[in-house]
Amino acid sequence: MDLDAYAEVHRDGWQDLDRLAARRPATGEDVDRLVAGYQAAATDLARIRGAVPRSATGDRLSLTLHRARLRFTGTPADPLTVLTTFFGRQLPAALHRIRWVTIWVAVATVVVAAVSAVWISTTPGAVATFGTDAALRQYATQDFVDYYSDHGLGAFTAQVWTNNAYIAASMVAFGITGLFVPYSILQNALNLGVSASIMHSQGRLGDFFLYIAPHGQLELYSIFLAGGAGLMICWSWIAPGPRTRAQALAEDGRALVAVAIGLVLTLLLSGIVEGTVTRQDWPWPVKIGIGTVALAAVLYYQWVIGGRAVRAGERGDVEEFDRGASAIVAG
Repeated sequence: MDLDAYAEVHRDGWQDLDRLAARRPATGEDVDRLVAGYQAAATDLARIRGAVPRSATGDRLSLTLHRARLRFTGTPADPLTVLTTFFGRQLPAALHRIRWVTIWVAVATVVVAAVSAVWISTTPGAVATFGTDAALRQYATQDFVDYYSDHGLGAFTAQVWTNNAYIAASMVAFGITGLFVPYSILQNALNLGVSASIMHSQGRLGDFFLYIAPHGQLELYSIFLAGGAGLMICWSWIAPGPRTRAQALAEDGRALVAVAIGLVLTLLLSGIVEGTVTRQDWPWPVKIGIGTVALAAVLYYQWVIGGRAVRAGERGDVEEFDRGASAIVAG
């Protein structure tokens, strides 16, 4: 297809449709022309995209069709529909896309934490660099355990939630730098390793795992998700594929920033578990089981529901007409 020649032949009809779409039809004749022009232009767009999938002419015509369609189907979606679409398709699809990166972030965190804990525990004098014997004993026997019950339930939950949500949002937002996520993951892993080695030095390694397990499963996985989203945003401009870098950043950025909204909710759930369950005098299998169920729910949402959404063609981005045409260029 000679795209320029085709556009020249149909340009008058497209311009007439554009004029009608720019104002509210005043008469029945205007409405008839709008509908007829929309149908003809939709056919033209299908032919253009069949020959040239992405072109400036096709993108401009798509925008004209969008404006025209709003004149007779322009009722905005109700909030319930928007929320259903977001939580039922867009968010799980975005989470599903980063599932393997999330696993690699988790593996890296565990390896660094384990190596640092073993090195500190087995190196003579290494533990002593973190404090005096009295301070280390205080941390292992009182501070670590009392941390979960020193504050009121509501205040502690809110504090934990806001702190973790800020960290997760920062990892997504600054992931494009390529450096912030590895730095944050390394810092988090080293902190875990140091805490574990101090607890081990005082014979309290069991308490370390018991008190972290109820809420830590979902809390840590949420941080891994944030790291995965940040790294994927970085990768979108390093290796955009057939898209331009600006286009890749726009598409993947919109989808993966949505992950930050989901993380606010997963970290809220984790904070509730940490603030209400960890401090209770319940049997440890019960407390750990609650944390495991919370993590399992998020994993099901990401891997199963997200997988269905991706197979249905969802990528986590906003709807096509909401994001508009992309990469319109001259020529």
